[in-house]
Amino acid sequence: MSAASRANGALRGVILRAADDRHVKRFMRRYGMRLGAARFVAGERLDECVVVLRRLAAQGLQANTTLLGESVRDRGEAEAVADEYGRILGRLHAERLPVNVALKLTHLGLELDEELAYTNVERVVRVAERLQSFVRIDMEQSSVVDATLRIYRRLRDAGHVRVGTVLQSYLYRSQGDLESLLPLQPNLRFVKGAYLEPPEIAHAAKPDVDAAFVRLVETALRGGAYAAVATHDERLLDHCIDFAEREGIARDRFELQMLYGVRPALQLELVRRGHTVRVATPYGPEWYPYLMRRLAERPANLAFLARNLVRR
Repeated sequence: MSAASRANGALRGVILRAADDRHVKRFMRRYGMRLGAARFVAGERLDECVVVLRRLAAQGLQANTTLLGESVRDRGEAEAVADEYGRILGRLHAERLPVNVALKLTHLGLELDEELAYTNVERVVRVAERLQSFVRIDMEQSSVVDATLRIYRRLRDAGHVRVGTVLQSYLYRSQGDLESLLPLQPNLRFVKGAYLEPPEIAHAAKPDVDAAFVRLVETALRGGAYAAVATHDERLLDHCIDFAEREGIARDRFELQMLYGVRPALQLELVRRGHTVRVATPYGPEWYPYLMRRLAERPANLAFLARNLVRR
């Protein structure tokens, strides 16, 4: 591993550990949006987010949106989150926006009861089906990967097709998980991974994570899956695009996904080149954990916040 990779890995660990520090959390919750968190989070209310989604649509970009939150341990709160996602889907449909939703199962009560999470997410998927939309089940920390995949399989076995999930290339297990899912002709988003995981289960070096990412995307496309290629790395993007062209894989079999506020010029350039680009555009008052994972993924984002802090 190079010195730069070790330094980035160490910084990533520091940021993710700081996410749980009560002093950092208090400071960021008070000042973070003014310091620049709004670059990555489309507001704290749905009305604010819809304004952003309209602008993205006018630029030819598609999107998914997420009501930020996780680790709900109250049954009533988890059910209320599911209800809110139904309202979000209804609003997106009424606005005629090219936007679907992504959600976390821990936000729907997974850590409380797996059956509760399944019931809640199925309720959201049924709304999406009625409105001809789509639900992406996000992948979270390694401790809930098995449960997340079980729930996804249950939904597909129950006949729900307007639902997909996510695989993380830094986990050693993801290639095996992908191969076991391929018979379902799944809709899968591929990401590198944004949680702090031990070296026993996850690649630590960036070149290894990148190589695993490429293998996953190529295996998925060859195996008949729909692939959402989620990265801002132009080298990886170009590789995946070139692979699809060489293999004769139509552009309606994959899309490119990026984060709101990260490399917007590249997003528009890819649209101009004729690719489907979907922008992850989250909102909500519980934005702090999301922001910290974005800072850990790309140290340049931390520098952006630091510059804003100095300017104040």
